[in-house]
Amino acid sequence: MGPDEEENRWPPWLKALLKEQFFVQCKYHADSHKSECNMYCLDCVNGPLCSLCLSHHKDHRAIQIRRSSYHDVIRVSEIQKYLDIGSVQTYIINSAKVVFLNERPQPRPGKGVTNTCDVCDRSLLDSFRFCSLGCKIVGSSMNFRKHKKHSPDRKRAAPLPPTMATSEESGDSYSGSSSHGWKATKLFPSFSPSTPPRTSANYRSTKRRKGIPHRAPMGGLPIEI
Repeated sequence: MGPDEEENRWPPWLKALLKEQFFVQCKYHADSHKSECNMYCLDCVNGPLCSLCLSHHKDHRAIQIRRSSYHDVIRVSEIQKYLDIGSVQTYIINSAKVVFLNERPQPRPGKGVTNTCDVCDRSLLDSFRFCSLGCKIVGSSMNFRKHKKHSPDRKRAAPLPPTMATSEESGDSYSGSSSHGWKATKLFPSFSPSTPPRTSANYRSTKRRKGIPHRAPMGGLPIEI
């Protein structure tokens, strides 16, 4: 595959979409309460749009970008009309299946992980190769070379059972989904806020020891009435 063929492999709007910054205020409708830019026109490719801007894009292919834990996602039902999302990990968020737009690097895979994104090493279910649309573009390039992620002397951990609890944050349920119809995400890091660091005040309160009990001064003397 030559450079021109590789460039034409993807729709002309895809790379532009992945570079955009969504959820900013629309410069044309700043006074409106609907001025948040979370729409994108695939025909015009002229940047993020707010809902009021869509009146100028009638009969165009417009998609809505959503947000989960500060990362942009799009519903599978919307994007799969225009793009092959095969090999990209899908997630269930607010009862809708979505894919992430860009990579979300993970410092270190969790215990028992047997499959990770070819590009950024994020934990994945075994049936997927990429964690996002952006990683699929990079990982599918003829110039991409997958680096070695596992030491040859290190045994791979046994796979986890297919049924595991999902992690939640702010009402969003995250779970890997596959053609087998099951959900699993101990493979993924928890999205819940971490425990706040211990301060000197609560450290002292947790380490305080009880004093030695003392008998009441008049406890052993008879009282005359």
